[in-house]
Amino acid sequence: MALQAASVVSSAFSVPKEGKSGASFKDSSLFGVSFSDNLKAEFSSVALSFKREFKPVRAQTAATASPAIDRGASEGKKTLRKGSVVVTGASSGLGLATAKSLAESGKWHVIMACRDFLKAERAAKAAGMPKENYTIMHLDLASLDSVRQFVDNFRRSERPLDVLVCNAAVYQPTAKEPSFTAEGFELSVGTNHLGHFLLSRLLLEDLNKSDYPSRRLIIVGSITGNTNTLAGNVPPKANLGDLRGLAGGLNGLNSSSMIDGGDFDGAKAYKDSKVCNMLTMQEFHRRYHEDTGITFNSLYPGCIATTGLFREHIPLFRLLFPPFQKYITKGYVSEEEAGKRLAQVVSDPSLTKSGVYWSWNKDSASFENQLSQEASDAEKARKVWEVSEKLVGLA
Repeated sequence: MALQAASVVSSAFSVPKEGKSGASFKDSSLFGVSFSDNLKAEFSSVALSFKREFKPVRAQTAATASPAIDRGASEGKKTLRKGSVVVTGASSGLGLATAKSLAESGKWHVIMACRDFLKAERAAKAAGMPKENYTIMHLDLASLDSVRQFVDNFRRSERPLDVLVCNAAVYQPTAKEPSFTAEGFELSVGTNHLGHFLLSRLLLEDLNKSDYPSRRLIIVGSITGNTNTLAGNVPPKANLGDLRGLAGGLNGLNSSSMIDGGDFDGAKAYKDSKVCNMLTMQEFHRRYHEDTGITFNSLYPGCIATTGLFREHIPLFRLLFPPFQKYITKGYVSEEEAGKRLAQVVSDPSLTKSGVYWSWNKDSASFENQLSQEASDAEKARKVWEVSEKLVGLA
């Protein structure tokens, strides 16, 4: 329904064919519909009083040390402390709303992993987040060196890692030419998929060491990457093809900057990256859930029509789309509600099943949604995993 609405809106205007559009870092991955061509413990933790406050960590500096956590607890023993969760892209949008919801619960300490440290600091203060329940650390997912530095800094803090939320994303729907990461990968896939892939692979060890009752790795998906939905069928549709562009490095020189090897399209690059996110979640589940007990999930929290996700669309679209979603399609979801939904996937005892793509109905009740054929292709997931390993230096 949301896509039908978006399709109607898109038909009213087209995206101007101007020059290259700048990169837009968005702290969520939601209703990434492109109109460029026509238009979210199981146990209640008893908070352990930390005697030390964790000071924000400046970019590329080591995190403040914290008391060591006793990892000798026997399996099944309740951990008398707050949960520790890393949320990428937590300075605005879905990421900030999720961080706020978790911090305000008093049951979680949120590590806000953000590219812009000062922006995150101001956002947390403006949101009224309890200072004792969050720490800000620098992370630029468009740089694999920054990802490795973040992991090193996090480990220096000696904090446990109980949940990792891969939320941050780049979305360039009107870009006519590709932008690139520090390593030369097309920016959307390089950030949304490869940056998170390396982060998740490196921090899997930390998740596995945690004595928390329910450890989880969550990768935010998108309805636009699922071609079994109306929204997923709005052109350009997600399609990874035979992965020839990904295998070639996505550098736009000796290979295409697009995963399928085709011509660059900013909106499609975002959608393709979301397919990679959902395939990666399932491959994590297949490879590690049984041995580690870690829950691996993805989700689509709903259409946040007022999100900065659409900041690069033309002004008329940004003006009309929110009321259209609110009053015509009734598919509108506020950032606050979407944040609560993602926080639910982080901590709700009823959402411990691994390998699930969660969605919510009009009554805000969660349910297991179905992924498209491509987004659930086990063989393609394996290939994406293996190629990604090589690109980020893990193989």
